[in-house]
Amino acid sequence: MALGCLVLAMALWGSSFIALKWAFAELPPLWVIFGRMAFGSLVFLLAWRWRGRVEYRAGDWKYLLGLAACEPCLYFVFEALALQHTSAAQAGMITALLPLLVAVGAFVLMGERTTRTTLAGFVIAVLGAVWLGLAGEPDRHAPSPLLGNFYEFLAMLCATGYTLLLKRLSARYSAFFLTALLAFIGALFFLPLAALSAPLPTQVSLFGLGAVAYLGVVVTVGAYGLYNFSVSRMPASQASAFINLVPVFTLVFAVLLLGERLNGQQLLAAGLVFLGVGLSQWRNTPVVPVGILD
Repeated sequence: MALGCLVLAMALWGSSFIALKWAFAELPPLWVIFGRMAFGSLVFLLAWRWRGRVEYRAGDWKYLLGLAACEPCLYFVFEALALQHTSAAQAGMITALLPLLVAVGAFVLMGERTTRTTLAGFVIAVLGAVWLGLAGEPDRHAPSPLLGNFYEFLAMLCATGYTLLLKRLSARYSAFFLTALLAFIGALFFLPLAALSAPLPTQVSLFGLGAVAYLGVVVTVGAYGLYNFSVSRMPASQASAFINLVPVFTLVFAVLLLGERLNGQQLLAAGLVFLGVGLSQWRNTPVVPVGILD
């Protein structure tokens, strides 16, 4: 059951890029992000009695504020920009860099040990990500793929900061509480930005509204819950390896549902990303990038 839930969580995270593309086709991007946060907040409010452990200590506000600034605030700003310029398939491939970014960030900022193999894998994966953007040809799915992939890379940097801060806070706060708190902050943060960016849409189809609700309820709440259920019943190192399924699911969904395609060079570049990720995990314990809102 744990393995099944884990695979389903990766599929839901992969599907988020497709749902965002659909929602952006009907609604201004920042209104989509606000709606996603609002739907997620509603679910957390209804389930608040199961919020779990909350042990505030003096000074925690700085880390909680930094956590919220990284994700959802900056993270979703960059992801919204990314998906306006690149395809869902290419953006999904960039997410494969997250475990490596966390490993390098933990090495630089927290003094955690890492190996030359991990660093070599990181360099290879980044080169693959750059090649992926350079090899892209502008089309209706990706009008400016290099710029869009750069924005997605910035989103992954924000997710890295979130993960490193989460390591510090997760001993005193439950995963439910932290995720709920960030959904509430995200809704408050994106409401004025959305209002300033574009008028409130007066006509939205049920399909567009359904895409936003899917992002807020199924992806933000459901995928995160499934992932944590699995981690509680199997080794975290084993569960974290499944994160690399996210770009695979994204590519499959993008081909089937959006009609996106990667050209020959981009397929080779995607293979280089996966090679770098695989090399980084060779005889190493993978870093667990828990808590991402996608």
